[in-house]
Amino acid sequence: MSSEAATSHGLPDAEATTGVAATATVDGVVDGVVDAVVDATAGAAGRHTAPTSRWVDLGVPVHYVDHGGPADGPLLVMVHGLGGSLVNWAALAPLLTDTCRVLALDLVGFGHTQAGTHSTSITANQAMLQRFLREVAAGPAMLVGNSMGGMITIIEAARHPEMVKALVLIDPALPATVGAPPDPLVTASFGMYAVPRLGRAMLKARRRVRSPEQLAMDVLHLCCVDAARVPADVLEQHLQMARARCEYPDIDEHFLHAARSLMGMLARRSSYLATMKAIQAPVLLLHGEKDRLVRIGASRAVAAANPSWRLEVAPDVGHVPQLEAPQWTAGHILDWLATDVLGHRSTDDTIDRDAEQMTSTKRLRSDPCNN
Repeated sequence: MSSEAATSHGLPDAEATTGVAATATVDGVVDGVVDAVVDATAGAAGRHTAPTSRWVDLGVPVHYVDHGGPADGPLLVMVHGLGGSLVNWAALAPLLTDTCRVLALDLVGFGHTQAGTHSTSITANQAMLQRFLREVAAGPAMLVGNSMGGMITIIEAARHPEMVKALVLIDPALPATVGAPPDPLVTASFGMYAVPRLGRAMLKARRRVRSPEQLAMDVLHLCCVDAARVPADVLEQHLQMARARCEYPDIDEHFLHAARSLMGMLARRSSYLATMKAIQAPVLLLHGEKDRLVRIGASRAVAAANPSWRLEVAPDVGHVPQLEAPQWTAGHILDWLATDVLGHRSTDDTIDRDAEQMTSTKRLRSDPCNN
């Protein structure tokens, strides 16, 4: 991110929000998706330049970026997780924009979207996402959510099915399953987050002895099996974001409020699982095999309870496949769009396509370590 993006809080005229058409005809789109599955990574080197910052007033100035893509292509809106930001999508987005229009936003209290006196709870951010879909996306979109962002998109899809065409969940926040507890370090950290004084003291102590860059790397080492897999220019965007955020007020308080809200939602296990059952849109569930924050068993249990969902597991990958294995992640998203989403759309207002064409898509099965 540029230094200007880090300090801007207004709505510059040049970046004033206009609606992004969210509806596209299948004619020409499916063929593009099929082709993109094969060559999604071709020419991707050097494509990790940060897009121009944009701002929209949704009760609080919300920071977002438009990664581009065809105006008539499927619209993807990407939602990051706890402690993350829209730069978490910097490695994945360029692999999708040959076929899809891609937007990514900073949730309230994260990235460059400063919360001020506003809530950073799951419910508050889901309400903000709903406004973003209506006022920026200008209609229904396909949501892509990671970790806490996965939880927020799950709730949005269940509460507002008319706004969500399809859902990609990447290591979403899920209730733990018997025999597969989270990593002990993760359990201890969230235990302290649950007690306000302890959480504040821990975060303050870490900031006293660790630089913003070191803290950013700590998070990546926790979330990745091998943080060295994150592309160098994407890593630099994360470090720039960390440096900018250290100047923002009350970031620890906003983080803790969001963390406690997330834990509260997970504690209402039956209600949360019922919310997932209520989702009407197609769902692709991607999960890193060696995720330390959300164990793979949690996604397997949810997939078993929702048999229409498609589950794919990234071998030897952690909590953020979109950073650690972007080619693998893009390949599965594009394949799923071609076969399970665009291929199964109603054709009342579009060109009819043979089912055989939908199932002939070549899957990109690249090694997740070769990024």
